[in-house]
Amino acid sequence: MAATSDCGSAKLKILRVSRTGPAAQLSAQCLVNYFAGLPMFSKSLLAALVLLSLPALARAADITGVPKIREGDQIQIGNSRIRLGGIDAPSTDQLCLNTKGERWTCGIAARDELTRHASNKSWTCHTRTTDRRGRIVARCEVDGEDIQKWLVANGWALAYMRISHDYEVDEKAAREAKVGMWQGAFIAPWDWRVRNKKTTILGATKPPPNAHAILLASASGPVAPSPDCTIKGNVNTSGECIFHQPTSRWYAKIEMKISKGTRWFCSVEEAEAAGCRETRR
Repeated sequence: MAATSDCGSAKLKILRVSRTGPAAQLSAQCLVNYFAGLPMFSKSLLAALVLLSLPALARAADITGVPKIREGDQIQIGNSRIRLGGIDAPSTDQLCLNTKGERWTCGIAARDELTRHASNKSWTCHTRTTDRRGRIVARCEVDGEDIQKWLVANGWALAYMRISHDYEVDEKAAREAKVGMWQGAFIAPWDWRVRNKKTTILGATKPPPNAHAILLASASGPVAPSPDCTIKGNVNTSGECIFHQPTSRWYAKIEMKISKGTRWFCSVEEAEAAGCRETRR
């Protein structure tokens, strides 16, 4: 009886449900049950109508709007959390080295460059699937421009070739032009997330002997990424970025967690350049 009731409530939704997930499975089962009770001519007619409606269903899956940019490859449009498919950009707390071999928050740079390029424009994202974290995986465009292609071609993301080779040529061009992350030294985002100590260091800059230790660290982790980077930054209740030197009264009480918006700095100049001010206490 429950299944019959569910199918009854699903009839009006059948052409507007998502193509994946429990709702889609229920609708598919209801269609099977419905088709089974029809004469052959009606089955053929309905099958033709369903096939004709597929392009419309695909268009209905598109998500359009001005996004909030969370990371270099993650955005949000309305209530939809979207992962840009086919690429992998550094997380906001990933560290790279610049052309001088200095520590650099390349994940923040990737996010900020995408923000400058397209944050105030309307995006159209073509849904492909949903990942294990519940995010929609999509290919997105702005004014006809493939955003994933732009990120890879400008060196702010890598082609995620375990999934797709769509942006392989763009990555090669970025590497040869030494743009974005490729101008310095860095670890592929997928290796950084699992802290793969055997990973290859990428980029045009010759890394120092201790490069793996620096590049595997986190700008927001509980441990300072190097002995020279011990200034703590956090965000107060007013939304201001505040930095604390080791001599600060509150230094020991600041918990370094990315969820709290904290970040390590190597110098007062770096902290101030990031828009932070020194604590008054």
